[in-house]
Amino acid sequence: MLSLAEQIILTLLVLATVVVFFIPVIKRVWIIVSCQYENRFDSLLKRFFYTFFRVILQLCTLRNERIWTGLAHIMIFYGALAFDTMTINHVLEGYVDGFYLFGSSAFGLVFSASVDAFAITVLAGICFFAIKRFVLKPKAYNTSSLDSALIYSFIFLVTATFLYYEAILVASHPGEARWAWLSQFIVSKLGLADLSRPALDLNLKISYWLHTLAVFSFIAYVPHSKYFHMFAGPVNLFFRKHEPSGTIKPLNLESGEKFGAEKATDFTWKDALDSFSCVECGRCQDVCPAFSSGKTLSPKMIIYNLEKHFLASFGPIRKRKKGELKRLVPEVFSEEEIWACTTCGACLHVCPFEIEHPKKLIDLRQNLVLAEGKFPAELRDFFHHLESQANPWGLAAGSRIDWAKGLNIKTAADKPSASFLLWTGCFGAYDEQGRKIARAMATILKAAGLDFAVLGNEEKCCGDSARRLGNEYLFQTLAVENLKTLAKYRIKNIITFCPHGYNTLKNEYPALIDLPGLFNEEEKEFLKSIQVISHVEFLSGLLAKGKLPLKKAEAENQVVYTYHDACYYGRHNGLFDEPRQVLREVASGSLKELQNSREHSFCCGAGGGLMWLEEKPGQRVSHLRVEEIIKNGSNLVATSCPFCLTMLQDGLRDNGVDDIKVMDVAQVAASSLDITELR
Repeated sequence: MLSLAEQIILTLLVLATVVVFFIPVIKRVWIIVSCQYENRFDSLLKRFFYTFFRVILQLCTLRNERIWTGLAHIMIFYGALAFDTMTINHVLEGYVDGFYLFGSSAFGLVFSASVDAFAITVLAGICFFAIKRFVLKPKAYNTSSLDSALIYSFIFLVTATFLYYEAILVASHPGEARWAWLSQFIVSKLGLADLSRPALDLNLKISYWLHTLAVFSFIAYVPHSKYFHMFAGPVNLFFRKHEPSGTIKPLNLESGEKFGAEKATDFTWKDALDSFSCVECGRCQDVCPAFSSGKTLSPKMIIYNLEKHFLASFGPIRKRKKGELKRLVPEVFSEEEIWACTTCGACLHVCPFEIEHPKKLIDLRQNLVLAEGKFPAELRDFFHHLESQANPWGLAAGSRIDWAKGLNIKTAADKPSASFLLWTGCFGAYDEQGRKIARAMATILKAAGLDFAVLGNEEKCCGDSARRLGNEYLFQTLAVENLKTLAKYRIKNIITFCPHGYNTLKNEYPALIDLPGLFNEEEKEFLKSIQVISHVEFLSGLLAKGKLPLKKAEAENQVVYTYHDACYYGRHNGLFDEPRQVLREVASGSLKELQNSREHSFCCGAGGGLMWLEEKPGQRVSHLRVEEIIKNGSNLVATSCPFCLTMLQDGLRDNGVDDIKVMDVAQVAASSLDITELR
C-alpha cells in the first residue's frame, strides 16, 4: 500500500516516536535509581501474580465505591489493549499490503468484531470522563484539565481515525473475511462503497496516515502526561508493601547520616516510583479526614507536587549535586500539611496502585524533628513527658499500676510463669476511660479462669505516637526498654486492647530485635516467638469456645448499636469481623452499620500522634465522624480503641449529645458477664 519513500518515512516516524517516548522514561528511571535503596525484591512470584490479576481483571479500579468510574476505566483499558494490538497490525500493513495479524482464522474474525465493539466502549468511556471533569467538576479533579483534555482528544482521534480507516479498508476489499461490523455500518451510511477505485485508494492512504499520526502522537505524549500511570502503575503494584500497611521500618540511628527526608533524593526509589504512578483520580483526597475537615493536606497533591519536584530537579539529580536541591519543607511542602496526617491509611486503601502517601509525610516529620528540632509547640511537653516518665501526660511512672487497685492482679515480677500478659498501654494505665477498659479486660480474664499478669510499673509507652510524629529516636528508646523487660519475664502471649499498641508490638517491635548489641541469641529467639493478640481476637475466641458466662438478654434492654472501626485494627491489620462477632454475642440488640464502615471507616482524628496536637484549621475530624454517628440513630457506639473512645465521647459532648453512649467492646462484653457488673 505504501511506496518505498512512504515506508522510509514510516520507519523514521516509528524511530522518532520511540526516541520521544523514551527520553522522559529514561529521565524518570534516572531519578528513581538516584534515590535511596529499599529492598522490595522479596516474594517475586507472589508479587507477579498479585499484579497480574489486579491489572488484567482491573481489580485495582474496582476497590472502592466509585463503581461507575471503575467501569468506565475498564471500558477504556480493554479497548486500549485491543487497539495496541491493532497498532502493531497497522504499522505492519504499511510494509505488507493487506497484512492482518490473525488472517482469516476464526479468532481473527472474532477479534475484528471485538475491536469495533471496543471502539464504542472507548468512546463511551472518554465521554464519561470528559463530562465528569469538565461539566460535573468534582473536587477530586483539582489538577491540570489541559492534560486531561489532550488525552481525551488523542484517544478520540485514534479511535475515530481507526474506524474511518477500517471502513475505507472494508470498502476497498469487500471480499475480505472480516467481521468489522461497525466499519461495514460506516461504509453503508457514508456510501463509501460507491467511491471510484482511485478515490478509495486516495482515501485509504490519507486515512492510514491520519491514523498513524494520531497513534504515534499519542504514544509520544503519554510519558509527558499523567497517562504514564499505565506503565508505572503496574510496576508500582508489583513492588507494593507486603507488611501490614501501618508498619514503619526503623531508621538506622547509629549512622547519623540521614534522618528522614530533607531533599528529594532522601526518599527511597519506591517513593519516587509512587509519584510517577499517580492517576490523579483524587480517590485519596476524597477519603482523607484531614482534607474533608478543611485542612490544607491533600494526599493527592502531596504525590502530585512530589512528582513535579522530582522532574524539576532532574538537573541537580543527574549531576549528583544534592546541595542544589530545594529543601522539601517549606519549599515544596508546608509544615501545616505535614502535621495534619492521621496516618489512617484510607488514602492507600483506595488508591488503584497502592501509593504509600503516609510514609512520605512521616519521612518529612522525621527530618523536621530529628535533624532540625522543629515541631508544633505542644509536642515539646509531650516528648519531654515520654522521656522522663514514659507516658504522654508526665504522670508518675510509679503509678502505672494504680488502675488495678482492689482487683488482686499479679505483676509479671510476682508471676513470671503466667500464660498471658495484659498490656495496658498508657491509656489503660492513666486515662479515666482507659482504666475502665483495663478493668473490664481484667474482669473478663478472671471470669474465663485464665492465668495472666501485667507488667505494672515496668511497662512503658509503646512509642507509637512518638514514631508517627517523627521522633524515631524516642520510639526506639522506649521500644528497646520494653523488649528488654519482655525478654526478662518470658511470657509468650501478649493481649492488647489498644490498636496502636497492637500494631506497634506485633508489626514494628520485631524489626528492632536484631539490632546489634541489644540481645543475645536466646533472647532474640524468645522475643521472636511472642504472640501479640488483639483483645477483639481474644474475646471472639473465648466466646466461640464458650469460655465466658453470659447473662440472658432482657427484652427491655434491647438497643440499636453501631460499631466504629479503629484504623489500626481495621484497615491496617484487617480486624473487621472479630469485634462484630463479639458484639453479636454480648450486645443486647441489633447492629446498624455506619455509612462509612469496615475498610471505608472514617478516622476519629487521633491517629498519627494527632491525639496530642490541636486541630487548628478547619473542622475537627472527630466532629465529622460524630455527625455520621448521630445520623445513624444508634443508642450505643462500640469501638475497640481508647483513642477513638476519647475522641468520639468528646465529639458527642461538643455537639451537645448526651443520649448516645460510647463503650469499648471489652466494656460491653464485661457488662454482659453473669457476674456482678463491673463498676
